[in-house]
Amino acid sequence: MKNVKFMLAAAGSALIFSLSPIAFAQHSPGLVRVDLSGVATNLAQDLRVEVRQIPTTVEIPARVAASVCKVKEDTLGGAQGGSCTAETTNTELEQIVYGQIKGTTR
Repeated sequence: MKNVKFMLAAAGSALIFSLSPIAFAQHSPGLVRVDLSGVATNLAQDLRVEVRQIPTTVEIPARVAASVCKVKEDTLGGAQGGSCTAETTNTELEQIVYGQIKGTTR
């Protein structure tokens, strides 16, 4: 009986963990995934939070992403989305990050 329960639990866990990458891989249309690692310290200082509270990446509108990543908006993938690495911050990015941290908008 213990072996059956163990096997069912193992099978259930395997199913859950095999599906989780699919959920993480989903991308919202029109948004760009931006890596914040290079500006996390600046964001933390501006928002008066600890660096560990700054997310590694955020999904933001292409217009904002183009500005903080210093690239042309049309290079970010359009409706399919895209990704880039932030080189600077701005008020809009700070508001988005603050909203994610606090669960509100500024």
